[in-house]
Amino acid sequence: MQVEELKAKLEQVEKEAVAELEKASSTQTLEELRINYLGSKGALTVVLRGVGQLGKDERPQVGQLANRVKEQIQKKLDEQEQRLYRQELQARLASETVDVTLPGTGRHLGHVHPLTQVTDEIVQIFYGMGFALVEGPEVETEYYNFDALNTPEDHPARDEQDTFYCNVGSSVLLRSQTSTVQVRVMEKQKPPLRIISPGRVYRNEEINARKYPLFHQAEGLLIDRDVTFGQLKGTLTEFCRLFFGKPVKTRFRPDFFPFTEPSAELDCQCPFCLGAGCRTCGQRGWLELLGCGIVDPNVLAGVGIDPEEWSGFAFGMGIDRLAMLKYGVNDIRHFFASDMRFLEQF
Repeated sequence: MQVEELKAKLEQVEKEAVAELEKASSTQTLEELRINYLGSKGALTVVLRGVGQLGKDERPQVGQLANRVKEQIQKKLDEQEQRLYRQELQARLASETVDVTLPGTGRHLGHVHPLTQVTDEIVQIFYGMGFALVEGPEVETEYYNFDALNTPEDHPARDEQDTFYCNVGSSVLLRSQTSTVQVRVMEKQKPPLRIISPGRVYRNEEINARKYPLFHQAEGLLIDRDVTFGQLKGTLTEFCRLFFGKPVKTRFRPDFFPFTEPSAELDCQCPFCLGAGCRTCGQRGWLELLGCGIVDPNVLAGVGIDPEEWSGFAFGMGIDRLAMLKYGVNDIRHFFASDMRFLEQF
């Protein structure tokens, strides 16, 4: 291809490119034209491939013209880009007007789950009584969950119908009570002791308004000299007053737990039926708050504490049930349904 022919093609490309750029009506069209003329497969690039066929003396002449053509096209492209950008910006400003006097868009903020709120409140009340917060593992062994708590091998609680056993080992299970933490603490620390240990526990129970396979407990333990049942009753009565913010009608009734002797249940009058009997309280008029009692000497001896010198009391309360009573919730399943209409009330 001769020099004159290449020059003519370059000038033709410049003329066509400038004409089309003048008629461009949007920045998108400009980008398409840039690719068509200056891209790796553009019209200018195609013409320049013929420079390699020229002689050494002829190439500089065509090269200078090619650079000028490219500069002119790029210059025109930049001018049109600035012009069209301003036009499009003005059009957007006119069509997308913002009223700055309107209120801003609010951001939805989460908050602490009601069960966590109740747990924190329980811990704070007992913290004020001198109890220290202690936590333990949810996956336990039969030793901590049963043996160390004086629970015999033939006790019904050990059955698979009541306890969730894990397949990682024959004696591994999901703890059914937070009493396991008491044993771990007594093994490592010497009395006197005062601890409160909240956490999740698991039992294979039928789901209804009052029961759920996963629930929460707070276990308390006090070990000291000359501890009496009267001190236990006074501690729990004061807890109920502080937790509910007013005196609550309660009763202690005898019961049996392998790790306490004597043992008792602390009940409160059902706030939904005021003792008349309803679905929530099982037509009994009372709701069980917690189990408690004097620590069995066998439990103390099993962890190396002399029962002749030391004694103590223990109690375990259902956090979910306390939350139901505090907030007037008549079905435990509401806490686990993830219904924002319910959770946002707290």
